Amino acid sequence: MRESLSRASERLNAAPALLLTLTALFWGGNAIAGQLAVGEVGPFTLTFLRWALVSAVLWTLYGAEVRAVWPEVRPRMPRIVLMASLGFTAFNALFYVASHQTSAVNIGILQGSIPIFVLIGAFFAYGSRVGALQAVGVLATILGVVLVATRGAPDQILSLGVNPGDALMLLACALYASYTVMLRSRPAISGRAFFTLMAPIAAVTALPLMLFEAGSPGYRAPTMTGWLVTLFVAVFPSCLSQLFFMRGVDLIGPGRAGVFVNLVPVFAALLAVALLGQAFAWFHAVALALVLGGIWLAQRGAAPEAVPAIRRSS
Repeated sequence: MRESLSRASERLNAAPALLLTLTALFWGGNAIAGQLAVGEVGPFTLTFLRWALVSAVLWTLYGAEVRAVWPEVRPRMPRIVLMASLGFTAFNALFYVASHQTSAVNIGILQGSIPIFVLIGAFFAYGSRVGALQAVGVLATILGVVLVATRGAPDQILSLGVNPGDALMLLACALYASYTVMLRSRPAISGRAFFTLMAPIAAVTALPLMLFEAGSPGYRAPTMTGWLVTLFVAVFPSCLSQLFFMRGVDLIGPGRAGVFVNLVPVFAALLAVALLGQAFAWFHAVALALVLGGIWLAQRGAAPEAVPAIRRSS
């Protein structure tokens, strides 16, 4: 049995397409986990517990690597704390709050806007050139996002308004894009060590949010289902996804690996329909096509150095 598992692990470790497809599947599953968490574990409690569990696992495995590079990263800790707060704590907290107010289908499609936010952020932060194809891609993705946010009636946006959950998810995407843009100037250490360093920072910065939530009227401690959801997001969208993604990048490079990120909204929508029975309306299909098409155009029009590689924490 042990030998069979070892051979299976070796085959998986040498199969970048499978590794990266599983990564996207697990990240898409996070949208389902957010829905299942409603009423079972608070969004801020889930955020804190997620990163606390991830920290315990990663530090056991890779803490020595972080200690070895500590003299290099210590002077840059304020920036690293900001990155963890934006990309890990704030993104996940808003993600799980949004899950209380919108569907997993919407969350998955809106999450597809992150690469476009990264493109825009890279332009303002580093002056990265935006070509014609990229501009068309940005517009297509924005139209897809508007279709989702207005439930297929963009001409009635003023009268309908925007679902608060969709608005929170877009804010979460913008914050995660800010973190991604900042990755360009992260310390020159391994991705594994950097992730191990960021996880406990995320747990610490999420602790005040959890304490605030715990002191709020009507707070309920996590149920058994809540703990199972927490365990799922700690193991699959967090640890395994990050490790699989880093290995995929090592095997085929960040550019080709980044294409697999486009599968996240597809998997999220499919899982939401199959597992949660959520409706998939015509405007979801059109929006998904616009978002994926926009990302495809933006990537085709990007110079290799224009957009930083994306390391997700969904």
